[in-house]
Amino acid sequence: MRSTILGILFLALAAPMAAAFDIESMSEGERAAFRSEVRDYLLENPEVLMEAISVLEARREREAVARDGELIDRLREEIFNDGFSYVGGDPNGDVTLVEFLDYRCGFCKRAYPAVEELVASDGNIRYIVKEFPILGEQSTLAAQYAISAKLVAGDADYKSVHDILMLHDGTVTEGFLARTSRELGLDHDAITEAMGSEEVALAIGKTHALAKALNVQGTPGFILGDIILRGFLELEQMREIVADIRESRG
Repeated sequence: MRSTILGILFLALAAPMAAAFDIESMSEGERAAFRSEVRDYLLENPEVLMEAISVLEARREREAVARDGELIDRLREEIFNDGFSYVGGDPNGDVTLVEFLDYRCGFCKRAYPAVEELVASDGNIRYIVKEFPILGEQSTLAAQYAISAKLVAGDADYKSVHDILMLHDGTVTEGFLARTSRELGLDHDAITEAMGSEEVALAIGKTHALAKALNVQGTPGFILGDIILRGFLELEQMREIVADIRESRG
């Protein structure tokens, strides 16, 4: 680790001197002396180390944001208009929030009230749910049920199912899903039949493929505007990003 950092700093310090002399033309003795000077300088001025690391991290962050922007541009239709994902909030909102979620994910459940509050209090956000079951059979069962409820009963009942699944802390069993259908007055037989359909399997498969292409490996994963956010976010963090998006548009 130390040699890596020193190597980075050596290059950073050497670059401004390149115009004055050719480092590559140095003898071994001259290079050793130069490296010794760099080392002594860093020991006397350790704050330079943190400054260089900060600059490097900022540069890598900018590069990562640029790469994510390119991915979103390339996959825009699959992200924002796939034809099967639930779209809530204001369908014509000026900012779109996309969430990749798993109903068995603890961090998704922690994010749920923040997402609900953001969408409700803002009033101008288009909210898209990507069913992304990655935590086992119960996750897949829950996602199949939610997607099937949307197919059979429509968006409003899907949202009711989504809310129940997000608030549910127990296991996801066929019995629990049957009780949920009864509570909501849904046709459970039709939903059960749809759960094994090719249409539902295709929807989940496409979402998995999209997540892989976007390098979203866990849940929750968010896209806000043209930014990919991998991991849990607090309400105020989301609000700040939304404000920044709107401000950047003038």
